[in-house]
Amino acid sequence: MKFSISSKLLLSHLSTVSKVVNTKNTISILDNFLFCLEGDKLIITGSDQETILTTTVEVAFAEGEGSFAVNVKSLLDLLKEIPDQPLEFTIDENYAIELKYLNGHFDFSGIDGNEFPQKESLGEVAESIVMPVKELRESIDYTLFAVGTEEMRRIMMGIYWDIKEDNITFVASDTHKLVRFENTRLKPGITSSFILPSKPASILNGIIGKNDDDDVKITFDTKSATFETGNFTLTCRFINGRYPNYNSVIPQNNPFVISIDRISLLNAVKRVSVFSSAGGMVKFDISENQLKLTAENLDFMKKAEETVACDYKGENMSIGFNDEKLIEILTNINSDIVIIKLLDPTRAGIFLPDSQPEGENLLMLLMPMML
Repeated sequence: MKFSISSKLLLSHLSTVSKVVNTKNTISILDNFLFCLEGDKLIITGSDQETILTTTVEVAFAEGEGSFAVNVKSLLDLLKEIPDQPLEFTIDENYAIELKYLNGHFDFSGIDGNEFPQKESLGEVAESIVMPVKELRESIDYTLFAVGTEEMRRIMMGIYWDIKEDNITFVASDTHKLVRFENTRLKPGITSSFILPSKPASILNGIIGKNDDDDVKITFDTKSATFETGNFTLTCRFINGRYPNYNSVIPQNNPFVISIDRISLLNAVKRVSVFSSAGGMVKFDISENQLKLTAENLDFMKKAEETVACDYKGENMSIGFNDEKLIEILTNINSDIVIIKLLDPTRAGIFLPDSQPEGENLLMLLMPMML
């Protein structure tokens, strides 16, 4: 086999595909990229067994067809040191690779591509929907930060897609915070659900691009899904299990409502949290049109207070929230004003943007800490 390709183009595609490859693999072949040459198309694949990312790129002066595998780290380290210029690959029947460039060449060994795990086919009963890039990116941006990370609660380590005929609701929670993003602009025409693991969700967000006119085709069965966009195809397995009833944990009546400038509150929380203890708390003391923030570290005798103006007419109340989780929520709400709905110091607080685009319903929930 033989082909030529721009070093910059190849590095760009390999860098993206490498995101799916684990640093340590139980199967050694997964330390490699799989290259398949078909005519003037080079298909590059990376995998961690659970997730497979494939990209297709055009090559020049192609001769022969076949597949071979090359170590991920070695090839990336090599290409990073080569300025943009044409590269010529020659692979013999023993998978010995010669890479020629302007002023030199490299000789190294590849592996038989047939050793690389094959992608499982979707089941006969598969559903298919098409989503605009903008809608998919937005759903991941709103929810990914709230996904759980504890292996003991694996069911929470992904984004739940609750698909109805006239909308899709995306949910993520680590049991302390929860995000529910309902999009009624999407009309799938089917009813289904699945849990998309956080790793492929993050990779997907990186490959769908910035062109909001593009679409993503999503084909899925009960076990896995394939996302097709541009030159990339991502296939991943779902997290098995039944996702908790997310609506049951969302309070339906939080009568005490605070309206406050989001950036002012976010910056104040960041400042006072410098003096909170590890895993610390920011205390809200809420009174008419005023929110006082307090954080302290009793071990080092440190304390910080700051007052932020707000719109509030209810009863005086004190409630505490984890500083890091509070910062995450305020960072991921895209509005100038944030609405906070409370019931009492022991119940979850609801965080909402003050206005939402047509067809969107975003809600974030944060459990309080004991005062």
